[in-house]
Amino acid sequence: MQDDIENNKQAANRKLTLKLLGATVAMFGFGFALVPIYDIMCEALGINGKTSSEAVEQPTALTPDKTRTIKVEFIAHPNPSMAWDFKPQVASMEVHPGEVIQTAYLAYNRANHTIVGQAVPSVSPGLGASYFNKVECFCFNKQPLVAQGHAEMPLIFYIERDIPDSIHTLTLSYTLYDITDTVSEPISTAQIQPQPAIKQEGATP
Repeated sequence: MQDDIENNKQAANRKLTLKLLGATVAMFGFGFALVPIYDIMCEALGINGKTSSEAVEQPTALTPDKTRTIKVEFIAHPNPSMAWDFKPQVASMEVHPGEVIQTAYLAYNRANHTIVGQAVPSVSPGLGASYFNKVECFCFNKQPLVAQGHAEMPLIFYIERDIPDSIHTLTLSYTLYDITDTVSEPISTAQIQPQPAIKQEGATP
């Protein structure tokens, strides 16, 4: 009788262990799927002010509208499970529509191994996303960072001159994901070198 009870307990423990392992694997896989799921939902529904994932050409005849300014706020959402410090170079700046601006986000890898990150941008209010154009953005590519490495990741953008008068502030935010285990090919870990800013005056650190 006692042997039967022990056998039943062991069988129940094995089933529970298998269920927990299955749940862990499922959660792990879901974490890797977050970025493509986010992309698909935003593309299908047009939510969250998702911006273009491709660079636009810098207009050759674009002139700033000096009669108005738009406050652009920069926000970073680091991943709590990712050993990166991630923040904007400046918190905000005043920008004329039609003015080409360069700034950057800063990253530091606290881990003792290379980590590959992917930043997903969004702009709010959502109506403003279609007027916010990125000429160059670190979010277009995977971002490898060596152990204890620093990187200054450039962002060049402009706001279209015909942005509605009702929009006075745009908030650009980046959510960071760890995609190290999804990268099948080696990626160069050379650090991004700082570039001269097109405009930094008026920026709020």
